[in-house]
Amino acid sequence: MGIPVKLTVFEGPLDLLLHLIEKNKVNIYDIPIVEITDQYMDYIHQMEREDLNIMSEFMVMAATLISIKCKMLLPKEVDEEGEEKDPREELVRQLLEYKMYKYMSYELRDKMAEAAKSIYKLPSLPKEVEDYKEPIDPQELLAGMTLAKLHKIFEDVLRRQENKKDPIRSKFGKIEQEEVSLPEKMSDVELYARTHKQFSFRELLGKQASKFQVVVTFLAILELMKTGKIRIYQEHIFDDIQIASLV
Repeated sequence: MGIPVKLTVFEGPLDLLLHLIEKNKVNIYDIPIVEITDQYMDYIHQMEREDLNIMSEFMVMAATLISIKCKMLLPKEVDEEGEEKDPREELVRQLLEYKMYKYMSYELRDKMAEAAKSIYKLPSLPKEVEDYKEPIDPQELLAGMTLAKLHKIFEDVLRRQENKKDPIRSKFGKIEQEEVSLPEKMSDVELYARTHKQFSFRELLGKQASKFQVVVTFLAILELMKTGKIRIYQEHIFDDIQIASLV
């Protein structure tokens, strides 16, 4: 009895075989090869007027089915381990592999259909929203630093400034130079921080030429911390305090 189907329904001989197996509701591991072959051949006869290139693929499978059908009628072959060889084994493997890829294609098709329902757009936030930054937390900037530690370093630097004095030359008269203001020193420290990115707190104070410079530099550091332009931290206890630029 012929099968009233069209060639365009199937993508190839394996697709047709899978359709026949599902239509007859048979176990893919125990294919009734005689019945399936007869139905397959009925379908082949309906394809006589189709494209020969397409027809050739189905004819190769038809030859394979007939070969398996013949082997099923012969005495069973036995392998080296004494087990019977099933002539349908290779065909079953191909069908299972094809079925897996076919269902995977269905899954991808469904995902593509779902994705087609979504519309995406580029972000269009106002510039003031994009430029917004969280308020600076002074506690986070201090990173475990205490005023006692800063004060100790400050005193240590002042003591070193005293030790740098020449006991003889310090008694000479000198022309006083105009000292730098706090805003000027803040600008200098900020520029230094941007250039060096990370540097030692003690080293920066040690580079100052006088006590007044040390004091103003110390105050400038505190102001820059307050405005969130630098961060002070200490890797380990008793380590030198480090300053990092945040701009």
